[in-house]
Amino acid sequence: MLRQLSKLNQIHIRKVQKFGGKFSFATVAPNTTEKWDLYAGVLVERLPVVSKSLTPFEQNFQEHLWRVEFENSLKSNHEQQHERDIFHAEKIKKGEIEIDLDDASAKQTAQDLKDAYTEELKKFKPASRLTKDDSLRNLTSTNRCLEETLYLLVEHKLGKQMHFLLPQGPRKDGETMRQTAERILQEKCGDHLNVTFYGHAPCGFYKYKYPSSMRAESQGAKVFFYRATLNKGNVNSSSGVKFEWLEKAALEEKFQSKLYSESVKKFLL
Repeated sequence: MLRQLSKLNQIHIRKVQKFGGKFSFATVAPNTTEKWDLYAGVLVERLPVVSKSLTPFEQNFQEHLWRVEFENSLKSNHEQQHERDIFHAEKIKKGEIEIDLDDASAKQTAQDLKDAYTEELKKFKPASRLTKDDSLRNLTSTNRCLEETLYLLVEHKLGKQMHFLLPQGPRKDGETMRQTAERILQEKCGDHLNVTFYGHAPCGFYKYKYPSSMRAESQGAKVFFYRATLNKGNVNSSSGVKFEWLEKAALEEKFQSKLYSESVKKFLL
């Protein structure tokens, strides 16, 4: 076997020498001439303020669980006291126990407490889940759609047109992409917006090409998205930038680019 391999190597060497000892390999060199600008974008979300309203099926299931829990639970101190009060009242009726009128007038039974709590409960009115900004359809307010997550969109000028997008901007030399995201958010929205970034790794990506008339230096932009949650505040109105807080269902209608919309959908909750 080794002799056969040795002969094959000798034949191969002779063929190489016959053709000048050189081989030409067809390789595909990567296109390194294209340059892309790096951008950082920020998905700022205002999380739900209240829990979602239950559907009729969920309400029925919840009531069923409450009934099961009530039937399997032990009696509370209040229920035991109520039973003792009933037993004591029966004894008084039968004359088995002498009643002290002064003591009876000062004693508060479990039923008295229940009646007082019931009256207090009737006075309680839960706050409405719809706010004034809901009725006015104030898209710049975070005090609306309390059951939903709202996302911040800021108006950007791309070419000659204006587009509502997630806050984004170009990276500067020496910055990490996370630092770019923090700087861009402050430049676009001002200092009144207090957010917490989830991490240093981007949660999404999108790239687009510039119009042919603008490709002298760069072919387009590659946008790396970072996620942040709103703690408090809002976009500074004095910054002059147009912005809106929209629920997930309204984003698709606002985005003019279908590819951009699909890219953003991939990392929405």
